[in-house]
Amino acid sequence: MQKDMTGQAEQHQIDAWKKQYGEVYCVEVDGSVCYLHKPDRATLKAVASVGMNDPIRSNEVLLENCWIAGDESIKTDDAKFMGVSPVLTELVQIKEAVLKKL
Repeated sequence: MQKDMTGQAEQHQIDAWKKQYGEVYCVEVDGSVCYLHKPDRATLKAVASVGMNDPIRSNEVLLENCWIAGDESIKTDDAKFMGVSPVLTELVQIKEAVLKKL
């Protein structure tokens, strides 16, 4: 990570977030950085409810609900938001299940 990123947190703060949220993700875009945590089921439900009709709004909901800290311009600057949007889906981790007929 570049040292001059707007919104960058100190390592001790990141360590504290890891204790609080578990996994913490860093997203960098155009000189700005933000920190996100995995979405919970309520967030996924909210994202799904708007996603079919408004994919941009679903990204806004996901970003807002997973946001820990960072440069607020990522939320407000359209170019930065659109840059972050494609990686937001990586926050949603799906485990593979196996169905067995008994």
